[in-house]
Amino acid sequence: MTRWRDLYCGDLRGEDAGRRVAVAGWAARRRDHGGLIFIDLRDHTGAVQLVANPERTAAAAAVGHDVRAEFVLRAEGEVVRRAPDAVNPNIATGEVEIQLDVLEIVSRSEPLPFQLDDDGVEEPLRLRYRYLDLRRERMQRNLRLSADVIRAIRASMEEQGFIDVWTPSMTLGTPEGARDFLLPVRLQPGRFFALAQSPQLFKQLFMVGGIDRYYQIATCWRDEDLRADRQFEFRQLDLELAFPTREDVLEVLERVVVASFEAVGRTPPARPFPRLAYADAMLRYGNDKPDVRFGLEIQDATEVTRDSTFGVFAGAPRVRYLVVPRAFSRAELGRLEEFAKEWGAKGLAYLVVDESGEVRSPIAKFLSERELDAFRADPGSTVLFAADTEQMVERVLGALRMHLGHELGLVDAERDEILWVLDFPLFQRDEDSGEWTFVHHPFTSPLAGDEDKIENDPAHALSQHYDLVWNGWELGSGSIRIHRRDVQERIFRAMGMSDEEAQAKFGWFLDALRMGAPPHGGFALGIERFVALFAGEANIREVIPFPKTASGSDPLTGAPAATTEERLRELGIQLRPQAQP
Repeated sequence: MTRWRDLYCGDLRGEDAGRRVAVAGWAARRRDHGGLIFIDLRDHTGAVQLVANPERTAAAAAVGHDVRAEFVLRAEGEVVRRAPDAVNPNIATGEVEIQLDVLEIVSRSEPLPFQLDDDGVEEPLRLRYRYLDLRRERMQRNLRLSADVIRAIRASMEEQGFIDVWTPSMTLGTPEGARDFLLPVRLQPGRFFALAQSPQLFKQLFMVGGIDRYYQIATCWRDEDLRADRQFEFRQLDLELAFPTREDVLEVLERVVVASFEAVGRTPPARPFPRLAYADAMLRYGNDKPDVRFGLEIQDATEVTRDSTFGVFAGAPRVRYLVVPRAFSRAELGRLEEFAKEWGAKGLAYLVVDESGEVRSPIAKFLSERELDAFRADPGSTVLFAADTEQMVERVLGALRMHLGHELGLVDAERDEILWVLDFPLFQRDEDSGEWTFVHHPFTSPLAGDEDKIENDPAHALSQHYDLVWNGWELGSGSIRIHRRDVQERIFRAMGMSDEEAQAKFGWFLDALRMGAPPHGGFALGIERFVALFAGEANIREVIPFPKTASGSDPLTGAPAATTEERLRELGIQLRPQAQP
């Protein structure tokens, strides 16, 4: 291979006995047995045992006495079979060892801030010394898994006729649901680029430009609060194709997903993937990215309770409920009520059906026989109600469903459930301004036949927006785009944007739509979320080499950091004291 080694540490097997080899790596463990020195040498492929025997080579044994954990070593010697009682069945190289003739310390290591085989190391310390964390089996596995997935994605995209085209990161900001990161320009003080939240408009311009099938593993930047599935910077499989139907786009993604499963040795999901309308997802699961590995579906009781003598039900726009296969105690119900209040509920009504079938509840006396019959549940169950606006009921019961699914062990962790969610609303109300805003982005086409609802009935206009969901994680979103300038301008107006404002912000794009824009549509799949699910990780930080913490900091480099007054003057920036809360 190189002058440093002939093969990797994890490559040796019983049939290699008798070979002379050179290996290199890190000292994982060293054991001195009163003359014989045993060293486990590790690289990314695994570990092999080295034996320094002073009767064979005194020089190698002398070096072996100096070796400590994580020293970088180069070793030469003969591969020999271990004695039958010394075979280690827990490692692939466990049948053999290397009897050393040469042992060289290539690089020494100071004592480490944590032991690499300690699974209890806190994340800030792991990220501060991420280069050490990367040596661990978990991170090695995750990053190589990521590479396998990326390789499979690229192969699938190119097999389907897509070409990889680069787009700029420094651009004009576009509204895509998050804040932009701004980049000052020294040559034009007071002016800023935005780091691209996605290549959205550029990939649409590729379609106008006749590229036909574009893809890219694109890096995107969004200034939003960091969570388990969010980072400031992330990668996505970004794609766009001309003259598609929705089915064409879904077909492309399904082939990519299946290829990725096959590349990592997992049984791929059956195609076509199941589909669920957005309205159905919100009704049954209270969530537009439902985890369908367990039941516990939400049921509607609005009509049953319209004439209820229980005023909370009778006066609520929506009444919905969950039937939970457990008879909760009062203390447990109290905790569930607190949980519901954290999600915005005013309270949590319930009916507990004990093991004898008797109903226990302070609201039972207010319910008619018709209502009690409608909510009848098996013994040992609890019926949990939410009564409020539709949005609030969906939010509370959706959160309760997920909480109870995990709390009660209802989620089948061995299952993989991938599905499409379709027919999203085109608009939603902005909670702050009350104006209509987009659900996906403002370049999403309305569903065929819903064009007139843009102005006349925006609350009920549906879009050609689709999401791909895996085990309750949104892998990505896409849509058929608007390819006509007049329709795009109508969308902007419905969002309260004047023609002058639309021209100022998007004139360059609107001009492109006047010059022969074909119908087009696409998708963006979050790479880190996709890989995290393959790896069985609950946080995408575990599949990113150098992530930011939840506070947005980088413990490794200390970024973000202050800059100098000279640099600020050069950029034409003056810092103002931050207002105290």
